[in-house]
Amino acid sequence: MDLQEQLKKLFPDHEPSHESEEIVAETHELFVQKEPMICKYEKRKGKPTTIISGYEGTDEDFKLLAKEIKSTFAVGGSFKDGEIIIQGDYRDKIMKVLQDKGFKTKRVGG
Repeated sequence: MDLQEQLKKLFPDHEPSHESEEIVAETHELFVQKEPMICKYEKRKGKPTTIISGYEGTDEDFKLLAKEIKSTFAVGGSFKDGEIIIQGDYRDKIMKVLQDKGFKTKRVGG
């Protein structure tokens, strides 16, 4: 007995919907700017942090970019005052990812 038959026995009055079950992943196009994004390294309270700033698009796009970077490198971080703050020194890796997306980057500090 398969799952559909079991469900029919449990819910005899239910009419299954015949809508398309395909989930379409919505791709969001980021604004690629002419000016380079700044990737700098700082120590805050003795801990290394990578700060990305200089994005000219909307804050929502920048937040999506922050989320993608954090999940790609499995690190913590936040988005505050138009800057992405990543825990740890990941400048080189982040710059490579941004360049692969078409952004220009500039390394600052150390």
